Amino acid sequence: MNISLPETMKSFVDDQVSQRGYGTSSEYVRELIRRDQDRLQLRNLLLAGASSAPTAPVSETYFEGLREQVSSAAKVAGKTRRQP
Repeated sequence: MNISLPETMKSFVDDQVSQRGYGTSSEYVRELIRRDQDRLQLRNLLLAGASSAPTAPVSETYFEGLREQVSSAAKVAGKTRRQP
């Protein structure tokens, strides 16, 4: 795939590549595309959540349980990575 840019945009991309440590302009463009994909995915999730049926309110206990689950999963993942 080839992309044509006006000189001002090409200069901008070249500056971003050098200032942000990208190896090539292709790496910079791929990163922009990934960010746009992430933004669209988040937007779709937000729209899906907004159109879903309401649920019962959650309490502090609910969030404490989530924190415990995340903490336990992180500990297990840490032990798994350290094993040779």
